[in-house]
Amino acid sequence: MFRSAILQSMHGRIPPGSALLVVDVQRAIDDPAWAASGPRNHPAAERTIAQLLTAWRENNLPVWHVRHDSTFPGSTYRPGQPGNDFKPEAKPLPGEPVVAKTTPCAFAGTGLELRLRAAGITALIVAGVITNNSVEATVRMAGCLGFDVYLVEDACFTFARKDWNGRMWTAAEVHALSLANLDGEYCTVVSSAEALAGIQAP
Repeated sequence: MFRSAILQSMHGRIPPGSALLVVDVQRAIDDPAWAASGPRNHPAAERTIAQLLTAWRENNLPVWHVRHDSTFPGSTYRPGQPGNDFKPEAKPLPGEPVVAKTTPCAFAGTGLELRLRAAGITALIVAGVITNNSVEATVRMAGCLGFDVYLVEDACFTFARKDWNGRMWTAAEVHALSLANLDGEYCTVVSSAEALAGIQAP
C-alpha cells in the first residue's frame, strides 16, 4: 500500500462512500491519571479534529462518532460521570450516528460494521484517542473487515508508556510505533492537510 491513496489513486479526492469516524474524544482523556507517566503528544489534536469535523459537515459528508462506555467502576470513561461526555470540539450534531462500545475496538459487539454497510460506507477516515489503544484496535478490525481505512496521524494522540522490559517511551515514540504497525497493513496513514485537501480538490 502506498503513502496516500487519498491523494494518488483517488485523484486528490476523498474516496466515494467515505465517512469520518471519530473515536473516544471524551472528557475522560483529560484526567491527570492518563498523563501520570508523561505528557501526551499532539496537544493540538482536538483542534485538528474540530477542523476535520467542520470540513466534513460543510461538504455534507458522513460523520460517525464512537463513545467508550467503560464497564470498569474506576474508569474515567464510565457512564454517569462527566468523563463520559464528549469533548466540546468533538460533540456530535443532531443526526450524526453515535456508536457506544465497551471494549477498545469500535466493531466488537456494537453492530458498527452492519450499520456502516447499510449506510453505503466503504471507506473510513479515522481520528481520535488513544493511538495505540482504541484507535489502533478499531483501525485493525476495520482493515481486516475490508474497509479502506485512512488514519489521520495528527488528529490522534497518546501518552508515554513503559514497554515489557520496563523502558519508558515518550508519547511521540509510542504514537510513531503504533502508526508503523498499522500503515500499509491495515490502513494508510495520512496527515490532516492531506485529508482536508482530499475534500477541497476539484
